[in-house]
Amino acid sequence: MTATELRRLANGVDKGETKPSNPKDAFGSRKAPLDLVPDTVEAMAVEAFLEGALKYGRYNWRICGVRASIYYSALKRHLKKWWNGQDHDPKTRVQHLVSALGCIGIMLDAELYGKLVDDRPPCPDPDAMAEMIDALETRVAHLKELFKDEKAYQFTIADTRKES
Repeated sequence: MTATELRRLANGVDKGETKPSNPKDAFGSRKAPLDLVPDTVEAMAVEAFLEGALKYGRYNWRICGVRASIYYSALKRHLKKWWNGQDHDPKTRVQHLVSALGCIGIMLDAELYGKLVDDRPPCPDPDAMAEMIDALETRVAHLKELFKDEKAYQFTIADTRKES
């Protein structure tokens, strides 16, 4: 066993156990492991929240409230722009993925504080969409099996980027 593996076992990382020699472990290991969220997420989100604070006032949604549809649409716009090759907003220079993170953050915060107006479309069966998506797995597997011998080239954004 390597030294790294021994250290991990000694700290109970692999089995969710506590380190017997440290009484703080017994208490700390029951808490939410906030260390699992990469610092990158928090640090990068600053740009989106700063842009919003400068334009609308910080934490404005906690006072005014927000409609889910507005932030869902903004989230989709940022993701579609990013997905189709535009990494940053040309005016603000904020990355679209960062802005998408901001949209989600605001919806979660607004929901927690009772300031999210839930104007999602009517849905008589909240599980129907999830079940339909899950059911696609068998059809996707069928298509992959049917065309497993095809050698179609799968294009990516790299095919449209200029070579340096």
